[in-house]
Amino acid sequence: MITSVLVANRGEIACRVFDTCRASGIRTVAVHSDADENALHTRVADTAVRLPGSAPSDTYLRADLVVKAAVAAGADAVHPGYGFLSENADFARAVLDAGLVWIGPPPEAIEAMASKTRAKELMGLAPLAADAVTEADLPVLVKAAAGGGGRGMRVVRRLEELGDALDAARAEAASAFGDGEVFVEPYVEHGRHVEVQILADTHGTVWALGTRDCSLQRRHQKVIEEAPAPGLSEELTAELHALAVRAARAVDYVGAGTVEFLVADGRAHFLEMNTRLQVEHPVTEAVFGLDLVAEQIRIAEGHALPAEPPPARGHAVEARLYAEDPATGWTPQTGTLHRLAVPAGVRLDTGFGDGDEIGVHYDPMLAKIVAHAPTRAEAIRRLAGALERTTLHGPVTNRDLLVRSLRHEEFTSARMNTGFYDRHLPDLTTPAADPVAALAPLAAALAEASTGSRFGGWRNLPSQPQRKRYAVAGEETEVAYAHGRTGLTAEGVQVVHAGPALVVLETDGVRHRFEVARYGDQVHVNGTTLTALPRFPDPQAQRAPGSLLAPMPGTVVKIADGLVTGSGVQAGEPIVWLEAMKMQHVISAPATGTLTSLPVTEGQQVQLGTLLAVVQATQGR
Repeated sequence: MITSVLVANRGEIACRVFDTCRASGIRTVAVHSDADENALHTRVADTAVRLPGSAPSDTYLRADLVVKAAVAAGADAVHPGYGFLSENADFARAVLDAGLVWIGPPPEAIEAMASKTRAKELMGLAPLAADAVTEADLPVLVKAAAGGGGRGMRVVRRLEELGDALDAARAEAASAFGDGEVFVEPYVEHGRHVEVQILADTHGTVWALGTRDCSLQRRHQKVIEEAPAPGLSEELTAELHALAVRAARAVDYVGAGTVEFLVADGRAHFLEMNTRLQVEHPVTEAVFGLDLVAEQIRIAEGHALPAEPPPARGHAVEARLYAEDPATGWTPQTGTLHRLAVPAGVRLDTGFGDGDEIGVHYDPMLAKIVAHAPTRAEAIRRLAGALERTTLHGPVTNRDLLVRSLRHEEFTSARMNTGFYDRHLPDLTTPAADPVAALAPLAAALAEASTGSRFGGWRNLPSQPQRKRYAVAGEETEVAYAHGRTGLTAEGVQVVHAGPALVVLETDGVRHRFEVARYGDQVHVNGTTLTALPRFPDPQAQRAPGSLLAPMPGTVVKIADGLVTGSGVQAGEPIVWLEAMKMQHVISAPATGTLTSLPVTEGQQVQLGTLLAVVQATQGR
């Protein structure tokens, strides 16, 4: 019987596994890089072991260090979580060779399915040869053979772009998974991403636990997932289940895994088999009333599954909350997560606690929020409402995008496919004006003004109002208020109450509550994030026209070949490649002109706002 489990991962999944272990009376062991020394998963574990290494992003990939940590901490089993080492057959063997229990599939099964190219061959399919792709094959998808999560993945629509896409995908895959192998396959447009959760024991029983739809993806990263996948015929569902079970039996699979498909025109196209727990597993747990981690542990202990899985009930929807800013092209954001709290009635899986720092080394996902209800419509409504009411104080996130996506008619009517954001992202990020949300800057200013002396700003004679400036979603705005005999006033609204944490404003006879929290220059008003700006801008902070600034902290991994100060550049031409949170971001010339400054070098660490280059635009452009 397992008594102590080390989780060979970090963040949200480590915390998730620890929750089940605690409920089962099992001791928990965390491992951590130096960057994660005070991370939540290290704080909630019974024991934490440091993994030495100078590169925090690579530390968790050291199988030898993780096995050594498990032995040193007295663990008798290792759970791989997902990502990092979860699909590494050599790591599984090292765990077993150390006399530890491996809570995962056999190394041989991992080996057979870990490479997407080998998995396709096992299912009777074969990827395209990169050097044999023709115009007739387009569009194609360049994909990392190891790993997932959108890393090392590029859609190619023009043949001349294939070489650059292969290079970029290899670099990103090597950084994210330690394996730069990529392959090319046909890109199925307007399909739905549907997957089947499987669970298999050592006694020959394999469960197909329904379907999940993960079609809402941006940059090939899943954003919203649900179970069961809506609108599939009974025949197609049965086919998906049969294919998933066939894949599992083909490699004598044991434990939890996922078989992924693209569904288009009523047909299922096999994508891959992930030999691990998936990020979106909570929606399956909610629908089947199972704890998949508990089942993994039971299977690893040799217990048999019942002949049939429990019946499905209701519908579940999950949204992934990311620290990313739509105003800067959805670049990952860093900083302090001051507060994260969801309403009762939904599930929160997170690897962060209040006050934790979001760094540059790992994925920018903050949390997963899951709602379960008797029907799909009720689950969607419950999740959208919970997201709106979530207290979220910290870096800018995709929360508004999630809410609008859940309420979009194409999603609510289950007509979505993987091209959803290609069609709708601009509309979803520039919604119709909200007159109540537009009052957020005024509420922020009144909250701050309320902390001063009651008569500190009052004048016996009429005078100019006080003014405050804020940046909201990349735009600057200014608000005005005044100190009167009865307190604070503002034109066009009635100030019912103004305190440092709560402002109540009345417009057209309707009262609106604004909860306000301030952390330095960052102000949070209900669901709006604002940055307080100085009354008089600092002249030293002004940049020359054409300045390209780092949109996030990261590492300069590449500068365009042959590019030096004085070089001519074309609008949109790549200049610098910046890597942060395991993804590469291309910084391109804003206009055609001359490169007048290039102060960075390859390998240099840069902070948010660091000057990367200056392009002086050609006259008349």
